[in-house]
Amino acid sequence: MDNIITIIVIAAVSLGIGILIAATIMRKGIVRKSQRILKEAVSDAEVIKKEKILQAREKFLQLKAEHEKFVSEKSQAINQAESRLKQKESTFSQKMEEIQRKQNEVNLIKQNLTTQLEVVDKKKADLEKTYKLQLEQLESISGMSASEAKLQLVETLKSEAQADAQSYIKEIMEEAKLSAGMEAKKLVVQTIQRTATEVAIENSVSVFPIDNDEIKGRVIGREGRNIRALEAATGVEIIVDDTPEAIILSGFDPVRREIARLSLHKLVTDGRIHPARIEEVVAKIQKQIEQEIMEIGKRTTIDLGIHGMHHELIRLIGRMKYRSSYGQNLLQHSREVANLAATMAAELGLNPKIAKRAALLHDIGKVPDNEPELPHAVLGMKLAERYKEKPEICNAIGSHHDEVEMDSLISPIIQVCDAISGARPGARREVVESYIKRLNDLEELALSYPGVVKTYAIQAGRELRVIVGSEKITDKEAEQISYDLSKKIQTEMTYPGQIKITVIRETRAVAYAK
Repeated sequence: MDNIITIIVIAAVSLGIGILIAATIMRKGIVRKSQRILKEAVSDAEVIKKEKILQAREKFLQLKAEHEKFVSEKSQAINQAESRLKQKESTFSQKMEEIQRKQNEVNLIKQNLTTQLEVVDKKKADLEKTYKLQLEQLESISGMSASEAKLQLVETLKSEAQADAQSYIKEIMEEAKLSAGMEAKKLVVQTIQRTATEVAIENSVSVFPIDNDEIKGRVIGREGRNIRALEAATGVEIIVDDTPEAIILSGFDPVRREIARLSLHKLVTDGRIHPARIEEVVAKIQKQIEQEIMEIGKRTTIDLGIHGMHHELIRLIGRMKYRSSYGQNLLQHSREVANLAATMAAELGLNPKIAKRAALLHDIGKVPDNEPELPHAVLGMKLAERYKEKPEICNAIGSHHDEVEMDSLISPIIQVCDAISGARPGARREVVESYIKRLNDLEELALSYPGVVKTYAIQAGRELRVIVGSEKITDKEAEQISYDLSKKIQTEMTYPGQIKITVIRETRAVAYAK
């Protein structure tokens, strides 16, 4: 038992000694490893330090180079600016010298002009003195003053010129009447008889019928928002008043009125009336109207046998349906003029197709997309030229109101046929007040002439009959009054078609048998 204990003690002591020795050995290894790691860390730190120093040196050199470059560029720019400034100073000095030189020249010229003006004034005074002396001598010789002699000479020349002009005008008019009167009347009458076209009268107001007055409240909307939206979208005034079962659409543009009418019809039929729906419906109707305008233009050209026309001109022809002139529908008027012109051109042996084409397009200047400050005939001519129509057609369009000189035989035909279509009884209408005022102005204008006793505007203002006193006016003076009155009406009044002026001078011999 004692041996076992001894062995255990010896073993424990040996184990402790071994552990102590092992711990010592391990401590020495850790120290050596720590020293090695520290040494390696010092070495790496030295390497990193050297690298950072090199990088800092390179960055410094780069910044230094950039700074030197910047300084060099600024110095160069400053030098250039100084050079330009010196150049401008030199130029300014030269200009100042030039101005000073010119100023000296101007002063010299002023002095010369002053001297010359003094000489001119002196000569003018001498000339006036000489003129007065000669005038006094002439007055003493002739026995009348200079103003009396001038007045007598003017009156003599005026009387002679007026007599010659009246005689010349009478001869020309008689010759023209003898040579062309019968044939022209025959041709115009035949043309009118062979052509008949319906005429549609347009207004500036459209009436939209409704089933009952309840719909008016829905059209107006809450606080009027629906009617305001409809007016803003269409540009037409919507009048909802006490008129039973009707809403009035007022506007000068027939296209807008038609868009408003169709939009209102669709809204009332659909039943949904509110601002968003109104804008949607109006947009759809506008596209529909544009398509309809193109279809109308195409159908018109096909009906008249006209081919190869630019699509923009076809669209303008379609727009004529929604335009009126003195109440006469423009499309119907243009179709009528086309048929008249084709008939008249055929009778005269000219090309009826060209005449018909020019007549159909003669009023396209009234329906442009924008409204430039040009007469409609000139604007129509420019549109036809833009879309490659023939020169004779363009000239006929531009000259049918005499804004452009006529250079083809088609042009007077278009002018005459336009006047025939507009002057037909019932083709056009005017407001009653303006119609009555125009007739009164015609009669008053004729009454302003001396020797005129009575005046009558007849045939809806197409003819003006002027009765003069036979004891005050001679036959030649009556012809002169007719001619002067026609020219004055042309320059001072606006009227459709033409006006015939008839001056009547009647001599009566009365005796009584007792």
